Amino acid sequence: MTNSDNRAAASAGGALSDLCVVELAAFIAAPLAGMTLAQLGAEVVKIEPIGGSFDAGRWPLSPSGASLYWTALNKGKRSVAIDLRKKEGAELAAALIAAGGQGGGIFLTNLPARAPLDFDSLTARRPDVIMASILGSSDGSTAVDYTINCATGLPDVTGPVSHEGPVNHVLPAWDVITAMSIVNAILIAERHRRATGAGQLVRMALSDVAFATMANLGFTPEAETGGVRERIGNDLYGAFGRDFVLADGRRIMIVAITARQWEGLVAATGIADAVKAIEVARGLDLSDEGDRFRARNDIAPLIQAWCATHTLGTAKDILTKHGVCWGPYQTIRQLVTEDARFSERNPIFRRIHQPGIGDILAPGFPGRFSNLASPQQRPAPTLGADTRAVLHTRLGLAMGEIDGLAKHGIIRVDAPEAGD
Repeated sequence: MTNSDNRAAASAGGALSDLCVVELAAFIAAPLAGMTLAQLGAEVVKIEPIGGSFDAGRWPLSPSGASLYWTALNKGKRSVAIDLRKKEGAELAAALIAAGGQGGGIFLTNLPARAPLDFDSLTARRPDVIMASILGSSDGSTAVDYTINCATGLPDVTGPVSHEGPVNHVLPAWDVITAMSIVNAILIAERHRRATGAGQLVRMALSDVAFATMANLGFTPEAETGGVRERIGNDLYGAFGRDFVLADGRRIMIVAITARQWEGLVAATGIADAVKAIEVARGLDLSDEGDRFRARNDIAPLIQAWCATHTLGTAKDILTKHGVCWGPYQTIRQLVTEDARFSERNPIFRRIHQPGIGDILAPGFPGRFSNLASPQQRPAPTLGADTRAVLHTRLGLAMGEIDGLAKHGIIRVDAPEAGD
């Protein structure tokens, strides 16, 4: 390809349209990373067992029984079904990883590395191979997001003030952050390969991502210097922020971190005189975010009294007019049915047909580029739907050879839609 050809391909199919990534993974972090690369235009070939991965039926399920979890994390990929327990199947997978010309030779996995799919074996096939491996814990022990999060200390400061015992959050944050981090690592390794011709083994542990984040956000330095983070419920630590109930029963979150946000909140709710009285009585300066945190239990009743006389509609107009930082609490169903940001009015979303499920609203890559077209959202593949095409185009196998592999149970070349 010429440089102009590359630019045209990137514009039409995404910035990474010259890359081919082979994914062998389950759970969240690695599949989410693979999907992100696909959203940016890379061809992502997902290798799966002939009977489907162990997470292919994970909840939540659609009415037809198809996994909404699995299809959501694997949009835009190609599915190749191979029996890796057979020597011929494992060798076929290794050949796929090593294929692909300059943009190929990229392997994303979170499964244990065994020959011929370990880094040394793959490097013997292709010296410039890039292998990105996601681990649970940096000490080699098995771990998932939820067994890492409990070790961060965050569950001890999550939940109502009066609650005893840890409170787990429902978002697998470390999986999500690790996914984005491994995407960055793959792109860095690929850039390095283009400059030097060298391959790379990238290993990233959920525990390292979690503990590094705890340090980067100041949680661990606070503990090291004698501080103790206490459970504060829905209050925002270190500034003013809390949930409030409106006259119609709706609940909103109001945050005032910056001086401008605080000034807007005071003006919107008409509490300037009461704020001055608090400052005098307590010797505080509420233009300082730390002092606002100290006085949060004095400030909150003032805001709550204002909220109690306003519905969501009137509160929205007033708070927005004054530049207050706020947001409504809403159920997931309300997000889907009421929030314009989750609709086709938002250009990152488009309705697609997902085999086995039906029409769903699917996001593309959340970033918006001024001079790059984002690839169109594509559904997750059915199991083995691309086996024949990938083996033919990537490895040059003749159709007769592919049929022979299928006959011997090494590959699966077709699959019905989930729920059929």
